[in-house]
Amino acid sequence: MTQPVSLASGYGNFAVPAEATAAAARALRASPLAVLPAAGSEPLRAALAGRSAAPAAAAPLGPANVVITPGAKAALFALLQTVLRPGDEVLLPTPSWFGFDELIARAGGTLRTLPLSAADNYALPPEQLRAALSGARTRVLLFSNPNNPTGRRYNRAELASWLRVAADFPDLYLLSDEIYDLIHFEPEPPVSLLDFPDPHGRHLVVNGFSKSLALIGWGLGYLVAPAEIAAACAARQHATGAAVPAPLQAAALAVTEAAPEVAARLLAQLRPTRSYLLDFLETLPAIGPPAAPTGTYYAFPDLRAHLCPGLAPAPASAELVARLCTAGVAVVDGAGCHAPGFARLSYAVPESDLATACERLAGVLR
Repeated sequence: MTQPVSLASGYGNFAVPAEATAAAARALRASPLAVLPAAGSEPLRAALAGRSAAPAAAAPLGPANVVITPGAKAALFALLQTVLRPGDEVLLPTPSWFGFDELIARAGGTLRTLPLSAADNYALPPEQLRAALSGARTRVLLFSNPNNPTGRRYNRAELASWLRVAADFPDLYLLSDEIYDLIHFEPEPPVSLLDFPDPHGRHLVVNGFSKSLALIGWGLGYLVAPAEIAAACAARQHATGAAVPAPLQAAALAVTEAAPEVAARLLAQLRPTRSYLLDFLETLPAIGPPAAPTGTYYAFPDLRAHLCPGLAPAPASAELVARLCTAGVAVVDGAGCHAPGFARLSYAVPESDLATACERLAGVLR
């Protein structure tokens, strides 16, 4: 029986940073363990607030703007629940991470997609954004930067153009998922929504530690928001749960303080498998050549030429993914990302596994 290889996981094959294990061990030796405020430890919140390049025209961020959550999904859900009103829409540029849809629904929002095109590398011109917002009841523009699944990074000029449009919609919040921020393969440093002035208190950011900082399975995320929104999220967490345990927050502080070194180690590990996968995809016939992903650890090739004719796009996409699975390689169906016929492939896997997966992919797609 063929041993399956998975390129579908959202988690990399990264070792836990030594900085994190040492810090967690020190915290565990304390007796009794510290019971932290629901918002999280002040040193960790201060360190995370200090990560942004605070714009001169804005008040600096501080611990009051940050809440530590049990994972980035919890941060997303808390923000959506806090700012959405009955009947509000969430505008989501697609392709997008497949988990957004259910989070929006469970928070009481109405999803409206804004389809972007692989043909222009998923650009979102300001005029397209303005057209999507005009006449709509949109409360939140939700986007990820870098984008999961496409690997597209949006630069400072692009974000600035969106903010000029958003200024004309005073009830609009911008919610940026930046969990892959330190996984990038171009010289320009990460650009955060927090790097821009927010005079009306409309900028919301979620992030975490499992992608860029290798704390896989530690259940750590955080949100950054105007102080009153952060306080509301912390109050909800206090009423329904508890603070993330102190040893985990100690580990998070350690990797935050060592973030450049930790991320550099991950990038060094990813570069060979990234090159391997992108070189392989260029050899495949009849696929839309993807722009090289400049962030995350995914490629998102266009496989629509390989769909079974006669089926609707979503069932045809599922059928192709099933064929690949039968051949022994698991991928993420692009239909769940609002892009049927595409597939998300992770290269955050051992190179030997990636080579086996590519050989099996070739057997189906050639």
